[in-house]
Amino acid sequence: MENDNLKPMLFSVLKNYSKEQLIKDVVAGVIVAIIALPLSIALALASGVGPEQGLYTAIVAGFIISFLGGSRVQIAGPTAAFATIVAGIVAKNGMTGLALATLIAGVILIIMGVLKLGSLIKFIPYTITTGFTAGIAVTILIGQFKDFFGLTYPSGTVTIETMDKLEAFAKNFGTVNYQAVIVGVVCLLVQIVWPKISSKIPGSLIAVIVGIIMVKGIGMQVNTIGDLYTISSGLPQFTMPELSFAAFRTVFSDAFTIAILAAIESLLSCVVADGMIGSRHRSNMELVAQGCGNIGSALFGGIPATGAIARTAANIKNGGRTPIAGMVHAVVLILVLVVLMPYAALIPMPTIASILFIVAYNMCQWRAFVHLCKTAPKSDISVLVITFVLTVVFDLVVAIEVGMIIAGILFMKRMSDEAHVEGWTYFDEDTDPDNISLKKVPKHVRVYEISGPMFFGMTDLISDITSKEFTRVLILRMRGVPALDASAMKALNGLYERCKKKNITLILSHVNEQPMKTMKKDGFDKLIGQENFCAHIDDALQRASAL
Repeated sequence: MENDNLKPMLFSVLKNYSKEQLIKDVVAGVIVAIIALPLSIALALASGVGPEQGLYTAIVAGFIISFLGGSRVQIAGPTAAFATIVAGIVAKNGMTGLALATLIAGVILIIMGVLKLGSLIKFIPYTITTGFTAGIAVTILIGQFKDFFGLTYPSGTVTIETMDKLEAFAKNFGTVNYQAVIVGVVCLLVQIVWPKISSKIPGSLIAVIVGIIMVKGIGMQVNTIGDLYTISSGLPQFTMPELSFAAFRTVFSDAFTIAILAAIESLLSCVVADGMIGSRHRSNMELVAQGCGNIGSALFGGIPATGAIARTAANIKNGGRTPIAGMVHAVVLILVLVVLMPYAALIPMPTIASILFIVAYNMCQWRAFVHLCKTAPKSDISVLVITFVLTVVFDLVVAIEVGMIIAGILFMKRMSDEAHVEGWTYFDEDTDPDNISLKKVPKHVRVYEISGPMFFGMTDLISDITSKEFTRVLILRMRGVPALDASAMKALNGLYERCKKKNITLILSHVNEQPMKTMKKDGFDKLIGQENFCAHIDDALQRASAL
């Protein structure tokens, strides 16, 4: 199966590679690089690091992930989902802490791929991914208020958590710079209107040009990247983060979060891309590539990277069909870094904020959110809203943990609601001689039909199975039981003990493969005797009559 194959997609597609496709891939790669340029800078600033670090990530991780990836068209780089997490890690542990966390996350991703855990992503409910995606969009939006409105905060103001940012924004709103608001609004309008004029050049790039003209040409008094950051146009340098057990312990939980989030986002992006090009990605190979990409990014001064849905979609729309496009995008960004990076100092901060507003709007999935609130069961809506609120108020880690726990409990509740144990009713042949669907059950026999998975959530149903004084045989019909766990096995053992005390023989009919395996492992088959396992209810009734 292609999905399980640990072979980079690049090596598969090169067999039938044509000159025509190479031209398409190069064009798509160049266009994606133009889109990635302002985004990488904006996302780096939102992550609390320097602008060039966003480009380092897109170059190093983007190249490695395309080269080794399990998707034909995935474009990787810094993404909005990581912005708040990365900013938190940088504020807490500095750049060295972030580099180590990214490195460890890369190793975790490689292990996940090698252990073939790519398919586990389907166990994360849609309500949780929608909730945290919308939550991240809101945190990015709130994080950009300061620059969009040109506010100045007193020194020592803490703005790590989203609620801190909101509080600082409310307290210092009196320092608003109206020139910054004008630049921000104009750049926002450019990005909204431009796609209607041309789809070839991204609106964010036009907004950057317009912003620079307004500040440098017209002389508006607005902060630029150069006013707040020192910019380096040098190539990324190899730096090995400090490795020690103490440092490892400090950053491990952050690394685990980065790994899980990178896996979720990258594989979701692959699934979206598959739908657009009618292909199938190799999820385990993709995880290995994401791991290698993040290790590369950490060693060359970058930040965590993952598959970017918007850039991947742009690649597909512009004709990219092989990993060559992603590799070209990385090479073009190297040229940009060396030649154009000094000019990035001229980009106004409200322009960066407006670009991130559009990113937040595009990722928020508000239509999907509203649709779920209108149509989903109440329990699913509660998971969606709780995940969303926790992402905004606390952080993504808390949101995913709590969301998964609630979703798991709700799932078990639904499963146990589906499971039921029903006793057969006796009937008199004289009153209903025509009903051939009802079996004739001797008086000393009781038959119970069990339906649904037998797991710890339904063990009390097994204890509800009763017998009369004259009962000599108890038949459990288990054709509707797909699975059996240790708790249900214990309850069955308890039922057997009760039957033994009352001198009742226990017969099981139509036991499916997984429950049978569990019973054999437990020794239950030897306990009740192999002869008391019957393939069909008729055989079970026949054996009961003989007894």
